[in-house]
Amino acid sequence: MFSDINKRRDVERKVKEEGRLPPGQSATLKFPVLHYGPIPTFDPSTWDFKVWGEVEEPAYWDWEAFQKLPRTSVKMDIHCVTRWSKFDTTWEGVSLKALVQAGLIRLKSSAAYLVQHCEYGYTTNMPLSVAMGDNFLMATHFNGEPLTPDHGFPLRGVVGKILGRDDLKDVYLWKGGKWLRGLEFTQNDQPGFWERAGYHNEADIWLEQRTQGY
Repeated sequence: MFSDINKRRDVERKVKEEGRLPPGQSATLKFPVLHYGPIPTFDPSTWDFKVWGEVEEPAYWDWEAFQKLPRTSVKMDIHCVTRWSKFDTTWEGVSLKALVQAGLIRLKSSAAYLVQHCEYGYTTNMPLSVAMGDNFLMATHFNGEPLTPDHGFPLRGVVGKILGRDDLKDVYLWKGGKWLRGLEFTQNDQPGFWERAGYHNEADIWLEQRTQGY
């Protein structure tokens, strides 16, 4: 137990010296589980994924087809609004940016925001400029293993900080929805579940935008 505490402190000291620990955050070696509502069951024969809204043509993939989409891997630090941070995590999955660049999703010029639609009607929102960043991924794997059900299996949105990429906006982890089932592109911003409940709409980790009126 004491060795874990010392290791966590060493990690925190290191990332703080490197300028990687946002204000108000503490390093963790674990991966805490936080979500609202029950964990959904997964049936690959009925699971589907939809893209609609401000797109030239809606898109649809079943589980088999989704697994054949172009895949990528990204290493990021992730930061939870509840004040824990986990460093050097590796995620694998499908990049929205890559799908758009490949023409598999064709956005209208009117598309300005993304709403992630998840199981049980849960949603979260972000500007299209954030969603199109290299630090937003629709992930199926974490650190080389398939996601566990409590972390969003089979698919979740994930956002984080890519070391050295100061051109990207870094937002809290809740801006990536667990158990992701679809993407809706909109002209106007549509605050999601936690945003309507009082969380900050922008969620910038460096400005500690945790709640409205932070």
